[in-house]
Amino acid sequence: MIVILNRDVKGTGKAGEIVKVSDGYARNLLLPKGYATEATEGNIRSLEKQKALAEQKRAEDKAAAQELAEKLKELTVVIKTKSGEGGRLFGSITSKDIADETKKQTGISLDKKKIQMKAPIKNIGTFEVDIKLYPEVTGKLTVQVTD
Repeated sequence: MIVILNRDVKGTGKAGEIVKVSDGYARNLLLPKGYATEATEGNIRSLEKQKALAEQKRAEDKAAAQELAEKLKELTVVIKTKSGEGGRLFGSITSKDIADETKKQTGISLDKKKIQMKAPIKNIGTFEVDIKLYPEVTGKLTVQVTD
């Protein structure tokens, strides 16, 4: 019997795949538990339509992320903090601080988990921070730390 998997089934296939399985396996396990649906012409057309819509949504999300990356490249976020001798900060600037300041100054909401920093900023100066906006799309934000 040929079925369309609704979810990942170990040893059989991934969700959205059309697979051939034995009749008993399909009738006794896959179909009753909702793991699969029978592969009729209508169901196959519906699956193809869903895949096309998902692909279109991914393309739109990627385009929006690239547009945001271009916007971020032009921005400079200024963070004022206290510092001691030699420009060393009392404390440090973390990804949460950068996300909060970006939201406050520009209105652009960034997830602190997507801000990639090797270590927190501990000195006064200008730094470039990578921001992972979407798979394969990374933006750069300039952060200026002042006294």
